[in-house]
Amino acid sequence: MNNDLWYHRRTVRLKWLVLAIAFSLLFLGCSPDSPEPATVAPAPPAPAYEGTIVAVGDSLTAGLGVDEKMAYPAQLERRLTADGYNFRVVNAGVSGETSSGALSRIDWVVASLQPDIVILETGANDGLRGLDPGLLESNLNRLVERLTRQNIQVILAGMQMLPNLGPDYIRAFADIYPRIAAKHGILLIPFFLEGVAGRPELNQDDRMHPTAEGYVRIVETVYPTVVTAIQRRRLR
Repeated sequence: MNNDLWYHRRTVRLKWLVLAIAFSLLFLGCSPDSPEPATVAPAPPAPAYEGTIVAVGDSLTAGLGVDEKMAYPAQLERRLTADGYNFRVVNAGVSGETSSGALSRIDWVVASLQPDIVILETGANDGLRGLDPGLLESNLNRLVERLTRQNIQVILAGMQMLPNLGPDYIRAFADIYPRIAAKHGILLIPFFLEGVAGRPELNQDDRMHPTAEGYVRIVETVYPTVVTAIQRRRLR
C-alpha cells in the first residue's frame, strides 16, 4: 500500500471517529435521564402587619426581671396572632420612668414607631415617689392629647397605689385614670395589675414586678380592650 493511500484511509478513519464522539456527546446531553438543573421556588413574602401597637410604660411594661419574650407586649402579640389579628406589638417600656419621662419622649415614640394604637401605662413611679397627683393628671392629659391629635387610639392603663401612702393620696391617684379616659373618650383598663398585685406567686421577690406567669395574667386583663381598639380602628 502506498503512503498516499494509507494516509487517506487514516484521515477518513479519524474523521469518522471524531463524528462518532460528537454524536455520542450530543446524545448523552439530550438524554431524558440527564438531570435537570434544580429550581428553587421563591419564598412567599411575609404578610404585612395590619397595624402597630406600641406599649408605652415603665418597668411593668419593659418586663424588668423577665425574658423580653415573656414581658406582656411580646405575649400580647403572640395571643393576637394566634387569634388572627396580624398586629405588631412594640415594647417601648423604660424602667424607672415617671409620667414626666413618658411625656418627654412621646413625640420620638410616635415619629419612630408610627403606632396605630398606644397602650399607655405610666404613673406607678410617680406614686411610689409621692409626687403630686396633679402633676400626673397634667402629664396624662398632655400625653393623650398629643396622641389623639395624630389619630392614634389610646388605651389608658389604670394604676393603684400602695396602702402605706394614706387613703387620701390613694383615692386621688386612682381617680385620675377614669377621669382622663372620660374626658378624652378613650378606652380604659381600670387596673393594669388586676389579679397580680399582692399575689406573691405572680410577682418576683421584690413583690412589685410580675413574673412571666404574672404577665400571662396581665395579658388576660389587657387583651379584651386591645381587641376593642382594633375593631374600632377597622371601622374608621
